[in-house]
Amino acid sequence: MKYYAGEYDVIVIGAGHAGCEAALAAARMGCKTLVCTMNLDSIAMMPCNPNVGGTAKGHLVRELDALGGEMAINIDHTFIQSRMLNTSKGPAVHSLRAQADKKKYQERMKKVLEDQHNLSIRQVEVVTVEVENGSVTGITTKNGAFFRSNVVVMASGVYLKSRIIIGEVSYSGGPNGLFPANELSSSLISLGISIRRFKTGTPSRIHKRSVDFSKMSEQKGDEKIVPFSFMTDKLERDQISCYLTYTTADTIKIIRENISRSPMYNGSIEGIGPRYCPSIEDKIVKFPDKGQHQIFIEPEGENTNEMYVQGLSSSLPEDVQLDMLHSVIGLENAELMRTAYAIEYDCIDPTQLKLSLEFKNINGLFGAGQLNGTSGYEEAAAQGIIAGINAALKVKNREPLILSRSDAYIGVLIDDLVTKGTNEPYRMMTSRAEYRLLLRQDNADLRLTQLGYAAGLVSEERYAKFINRKNTIENELDRIKKVNITGKKEVNEFLISLNSADLKKPISLYELIKRPELNYNSVASLDAERPELSDDIIEQIDITAKYEGYIEKQMEQVDQFKKFENRKLPQDINYDDVKSLRIEAKQKLSKVKPENIGQASRISGVSPADINVLMIHLEQINRKSVS
Repeated sequence: MKYYAGEYDVIVIGAGHAGCEAALAAARMGCKTLVCTMNLDSIAMMPCNPNVGGTAKGHLVRELDALGGEMAINIDHTFIQSRMLNTSKGPAVHSLRAQADKKKYQERMKKVLEDQHNLSIRQVEVVTVEVENGSVTGITTKNGAFFRSNVVVMASGVYLKSRIIIGEVSYSGGPNGLFPANELSSSLISLGISIRRFKTGTPSRIHKRSVDFSKMSEQKGDEKIVPFSFMTDKLERDQISCYLTYTTADTIKIIRENISRSPMYNGSIEGIGPRYCPSIEDKIVKFPDKGQHQIFIEPEGENTNEMYVQGLSSSLPEDVQLDMLHSVIGLENAELMRTAYAIEYDCIDPTQLKLSLEFKNINGLFGAGQLNGTSGYEEAAAQGIIAGINAALKVKNREPLILSRSDAYIGVLIDDLVTKGTNEPYRMMTSRAEYRLLLRQDNADLRLTQLGYAAGLVSEERYAKFINRKNTIENELDRIKKVNITGKKEVNEFLISLNSADLKKPISLYELIKRPELNYNSVASLDAERPELSDDIIEQIDITAKYEGYIEKQMEQVDQFKKFENRKLPQDINYDDVKSLRIEAKQKLSKVKPENIGQASRISGVSPADINVLMIHLEQINRKSVS
């Protein structure tokens, strides 16, 4: 029996990393918001790896922070180790990664949600998304409560009809021993939403006292800690080490002898798993010539002895897992605390979404996170903030915030999902971004904070800080372009001491620090008027000077890219009526309903010739409308 439980501007289903960001964004933008979770203790839970960031993922966290999100601030408060990855390479691929104290991360995020004005939290299971005449009207819970809303964000994670698999053992269940959501999938299917089955998994957890760290390589955090959030000025703390070890020939032997008991290889797992985060049995089968595999032993927090066995994800039977663990160097006496498992779950085909993450055929319904076929906390949170912002903008009858591939990694992520779809859990990588020299993690605020402020999410405090940083960078760049360095004897001697060529004619300080062997700090003694600047400002100056030519080239490419992005396609266009379009192109275009020529050109099965036909058709439509 249903009962009326109240009305909200925005309702968010799920309080994982996507749900938290969506709910906070909507509430902070002034919408009366309800976030529903099956268990209050699962808010911002980290059921798998105890870290935030990493290659490309760090970019996503920085970007959602620049837009006014919470994940970066939260990890800055709760990290136990921080490292900048890929520092031997160029700045485009530098990525920050922080080990989290899982419990503290959860607890702080839950408190942030609880303290947020306009935001209510309910422990309920949502079983139905109510839709009338193609528009959302609210949700119904298992307890019979009907909450009215014209805007709903689905961020249900891996809970939809989730099934835990450990060898021959299989049962209905969610991550970390929580309940699954077994009824909501049926509601989505009844609304005409296409559902698919994906899989992910997690390694075992072992007791710290049973690990022989003397046989492993200690992995310390960076001496200089770089914050994730642009709102965090400085971080200092005693960091906790991780440890590196390796599998052995015995590990490989145990897995090969028991491969027939692996659900991945005996057909009992239907779902498609993540290509870039494979199980250990997958690694052994796919890379038979590799003699050993890296295993990282990572602490789950300061106040626990649980250690995460990174690289040993598995769905093998528990007895095999124990033998496998004990074959790893330093884990000969490892005490198992939590068994590794695979989890299968329902998710959607993301090509059913617009670039705003609203469903094309259901007005007011948005999808975010692992529901959309992604893997990872960072990918989820990035979608969550966009879905939350656009849900609030819809309530306010404003145009959605659409980030393009040239704006942000978040734009690449969403465009890939919506335009190309995915046949496996999608993971963000730097190689997916065409303009990655422009989309660096260090300049995320310069790219996106203005957009977040215009949308109404970025606070006045954050905006003022951004403007100050932006002006400081611009002013210093202008100043050093006017500082003249002449080839005086002492100057040339100094340059030669830095293995740099002497000056034959005067040049600006800006031109001087373009030299590969020099930087802003190394030539400080040549600059009498040099101001006191923070490390992040100095980093921007060095990157701008050294990569100026490359950046200008990419900007030219972006200008060409935007010409196609700005050619909007009518959403009511009937592609069957477009003469000379190939049949495959008609089918793909009708399914995806691209919003512009650029998006249409990225659809698999749509050729350059089809794009030319579309542009001619568009020109004909424009001429008719003018006449």
